[in-house]
Amino acid sequence: MDFATHSPSSLLQSAVDAREVPGIVAFATKKDGPIYHEAFGRRDFTKDDRMNVDSVFWIASMTKAITAAAAMQLVEQAKLSLDEPIGGLLPDLASPKVLEGFDKDGTPKLRPAKGPITLRQLMTHTSGFCYDMWNADMVRYMEHTQNPGIISCENKALTIPLTSDPGTRWEYGIGIDFVGKAVEATSGKALGSYLQDNMFSPLGMTDTSFKLRDDQRKRLVALHARSSPNSFDVMPFEIPQEPEFEMGGGGLYGTASDYGAFIRMLLNRGKINGNQVLKPETVDLMGQNNMGGLNMTKMHSAIPAVTNNVDFYTEQDKKWGLSFMINTQKTKEGRNPGGLAGAGLANTYFWVDPTAKVGGLVMTQILPFADPHVLPLFAGFEKAVYESL
Repeated sequence: MDFATHSPSSLLQSAVDAREVPGIVAFATKKDGPIYHEAFGRRDFTKDDRMNVDSVFWIASMTKAITAAAAMQLVEQAKLSLDEPIGGLLPDLASPKVLEGFDKDGTPKLRPAKGPITLRQLMTHTSGFCYDMWNADMVRYMEHTQNPGIISCENKALTIPLTSDPGTRWEYGIGIDFVGKAVEATSGKALGSYLQDNMFSPLGMTDTSFKLRDDQRKRLVALHARSSPNSFDVMPFEIPQEPEFEMGGGGLYGTASDYGAFIRMLLNRGKINGNQVLKPETVDLMGQNNMGGLNMTKMHSAIPAVTNNVDFYTEQDKKWGLSFMINTQKTKEGRNPGGLAGAGLANTYFWVDPTAKVGGLVMTQILPFADPHVLPLFAGFEKAVYESL
């Protein structure tokens, strides 16, 4: 490792000094252990609270890969099936409806879906579910029906219709919240309890949870809304601490080193700290294209305060695993074909390269998503990691 020549620290410190980000934590690991872990800036733009390596972030959709891994443990045990209709286990998905449009008076038009939903479709975002923030029709539907947003963690938030028939196209959405429900229905445990026993404890992820402890709250990073290129407003925000359901698609809080342990488990094909939490062939399957001929497509913002348009690696097809984005060509940063990646809404990003046996992440707490300052920092950090190998 040669971080003396290729250290990303100056890049990250410069972004803080220029007030492009309030603060940031970056972490990289090889299969045998961490190789970089540094913190820069502040946890709160309006205070002097320093960002530290053990600062706690809302990791949002970085929750998805963890929930998928938990479900795959149950697939290994033949308690869940990737391709049987999931409606037999989750009655709410037994007779899905598709939103076809609206009548003149604004009433939504629904029709029965043309096929059942499977666990594999839920994990690959091909089930037909969407997020309102990237689907204007769903924004309109939810306003008409007064459906709460997914962030409410109310069960009613999960009663939205599909926007396409299962298996017909990719659209990022709430599917993995139902994967969490499937873990609960199969294991008989609340999702957080299952994850604690079967993922966090064996991986040594002592700071990852749906519910914040007092010591975590003292290290919590404030959520910021970008008000200009160099200024931020602090947003009062917290995932409901007494939720109707624990949000498998985006409810976890955690630290960079905790998520690094999850990445290292994947690099070691399911094993860490002497604990085999997934079979090697399961990890291999999770990292393969599980959506067939479909491709990930551009995500058009329908709620600009929450997210920008999203279109990663426009020069290549992107596939989806269980549950990661997969690049099909080498990236300019150095990630090999078959690399895995994911992100959280508040501009947290990670990658896992099974070929080079390296992965990493950067964590901030800024909205809207796909921030034009954070994305280059993630790319620059990743590039520095590959140059150091």
